[in-house]
Amino acid sequence: QVQLVESGGGLVQPGGSLRLSCAASGSIFRVNAMGWYRQAPGKERELVAAITSGGSTNYADSVKGRFTISRDTAKNTVYLQMNSLKPEDTAVYYCNAEMIDYGLRPFGSWGQGTQVTVSS
Repeated sequence: QVQLVESGGGLVQPGGSLRLSCAASGSIFRVNAMGWYRQAPGKERELVAAITSGGSTNYADSVKGRFTISRDTAKNTVYLQMNSLKPEDTAVYYCNAEMIDYGLRPFGSWGQGTQVTVSS
């Protein structure tokens, strides 16, 4: 059984910063790409940032220059450093990972989500 456990959400004022973490654990042979998505009320879930096993990254245009995704491969953990937060960044943030199990089968998993609220 595989779990993605997120942490680091909360309430922050506009212009503030938060750092999200997501750790994958369980029967995992390898973790490939990892990413962060978000879903605001009444909106569809959207990709915020993603990082490959080789360290290549991509970002949504709305967060470029403000958010930074990184990972600790040894710990199967991905981070999202969020700076200069805006009210429109308010959403539930979900971690996603594309993985390989010990049978060499690919599979994906989602975290439970962590609330980020940007408000004065």
